[in-house]
Order: sequence, then structure tokens, then C-alpha cells
Amino acid sequence: MGQKVNPIGFRLAVTKDWRSKWYATGKDYAAKLHEDLKIRKYIKDYTVKVNSELKGTSPAISRITIERAWNSVRVTISTARPGLVIGPKGKYIEEMSAELTKLCGGAQVKLDILEIRQPELDAQLVAENIATQLERRVSFRRAMKRAVQVAMDFGADGIRVRCAGRLGGADIARAEQYREGKVPLQTLRAPIDYGFAEARTLYGLIGVKCWINKRPDVAVAAGNRSGSRSPRPRRERSDSGRRDA
Repeated sequence: MGQKVNPIGFRLAVTKDWRSKWYATGKDYAAKLHEDLKIRKYIKDYTVKVNSELKGTSPAISRITIERAWNSVRVTISTARPGLVIGPKGKYIEEMSAELTKLCGGAQVKLDILEIRQPELDAQLVAENIATQLERRVSFRRAMKRAVQVAMDFGADGIRVRCAGRLGGADIARAEQYREGKVPLQTLRAPIDYGFAEARTLYGLIGVKCWINKRPDVAVAAGNRSGSRSPRPRRERSDSGRRDA
């Protein structure tokens, strides 16, 4: 009891898929692993830097998927604001492709942009949104409650938000969480989305974790289906089976 595990890694090959799709052995594996880390760090740092200079808005990147072939790399960026990632006339895409080609040792790099239709139901974006509000000195209770309410309004079956650190500038660090709906962490079929972000405040780092259940529970759905059935007809007893008084 009490052992924590990442919900995404716990559900790999069941309801979740890998974010790095390639195969390697030996020293080649370590080299490609570090390349993946550099690719993800460069894309996030570049998009945040460019948009902070222009509009001061976040590119809202949820996940970066990397696929490798023989001498080519395909990078898929999932974002809620594709226009801020693509740039005017594809300027940012071209610059990132050129730089990523250098990071990958001259391999051909192709960037794909995948739009997230409902960022309010993406756990990573919700966690980053709360972290951004904490950096702007918004009350952590207000930010957490608002994120929970918005997610439930958009149709989430359950959400859990947890913040840990020197909340409100307190001398002693603590953790607080809000939960609404159903978040079955031990049910593998439940599509739990997980996100983590850090808020860099004047008092130190505050960690923000978010779990979102995007689908009704299987048991509840089965119960609703059984409740909609028509009642079974009662079997009538024949008079021949009765004993005469």
C-alpha cells in the first residue's frame, strides 16, 4: 500500500502508447535516448522563448511524440495553440526543423502539428495552467477549484489536483488536493490522463499534479444499460400443478 506509480507508464500497451517509438541496442540506445531528451527540451524552450517575446502567451504543448526510421525522425507536437507553434508562414517550423536536424546528427527531421480540441480535459495543460497562475500569485485554492470545476463542466467523469510546496508562502511546506468525480487509479481500463508541472515562485518550487478521468466508469455504464431494459415477465403457474384442497 502507498506505492506510487506513474499512471501513463502503468497503462502502457493497455490504453496508452509510447511517446518514443523506436528500437535500439547497446550504446546506440543511450545516444538516441539523450537525443530524445534534447529534442523535447529544445522544442519547449524555443516555443516559450519566441512567444514570450511576441505575445507573452504559452504555446500549450501537451506531449511530444518521436518516431524513428532508418535515417529519418518524425516529431509530432500535440498543442492546443497550433498557430503559436507554426508561426507566421511556418517560420518557427522551419527554424526548429533546421536545428533539430543538427541535434540528430544530420538525420531528416519532419515536424507534425496535432491540435488538441479540448485543452480543459488535458491533464498536462491543466497542470501547467495552474502552475502559471501560481507564478502570477493567484491563490492556489482558487486556481485548483477553478480547474476542477471547468474540467467537470466539459464532461470529465472525474478529476484530482494536488499541489505541494510552500503554498501561499508558508514557512512549512505542505500538500493540498481537490478531487471531484471518479478517478479509479487501479482500473487499467479507465483512461486516466496524468500531467505534472512546476511553478517557480519566489518561495521556491511548487509541484502540481493532475489526474483526469475522461470516460464514465465501466460499471456505471453497465448499470445504466441494465437499468434501461424492460422488466422480465413473471412466469405464471399452471393450475395443473396445484393441489386441490
